[in-house]
Amino acid sequence: MGALKYGLWALCLCVCSVVSSQEEEVILWNADRKLQWSDFKGSYFKTEWAAATTASGISYSFTSFKKEGQLYLDFVVQSEFYPNKSWYRPELCDSVILSHEQLHFDISELYARKMRERLAKAQFTMNAKAEVRAIYKTVLKELSDFQNKYDRETNFSRDLHKQLLWNKQIEAALKEEKPSQD
Repeated sequence: MGALKYGLWALCLCVCSVVSSQEEEVILWNADRKLQWSDFKGSYFKTEWAAATTASGISYSFTSFKKEGQLYLDFVVQSEFYPNKSWYRPELCDSVILSHEQLHFDISELYARKMRERLAKAQFTMNAKAEVRAIYKTVLKELSDFQNKYDRETNFSRDLHKQLLWNKQIEAALKEEKPSQD
């Protein structure tokens, strides 16, 4: 059953990490706005083990221009929460599970920041589109691995001690990393 859990999470993360369309409802990560159960608008999968799922990911866009023979890129990288793909079972959920789900979104923000940093340091050629996409894919893989580690170590929020440690770790990491968009 555990492999199925991780497989479904990885599938959800991959589906949700794709650059979203303008029509899809999205909540952008903001340090001052925490998720509420009312943000979870999707229908839950009929499973025995899951109480909630947070669908979040990273999107990006960029424009390029040449100046004095040099290629310049302007990036927008965002961490997004997808309400219509996120769900919860009210009879199983409490504030601990909500904080667990919030941390999934916070982790997405950490990796959006990592992507911004990598893009800012990268040297691009005329093949910038493929080069940006390669960075994006690498960051998504790292994000997926980290999200899975988080769920494993907290036992999907059931290990309260580990959950509290992760809360502190991610909170500290968010304070360390620059949130600004370059």
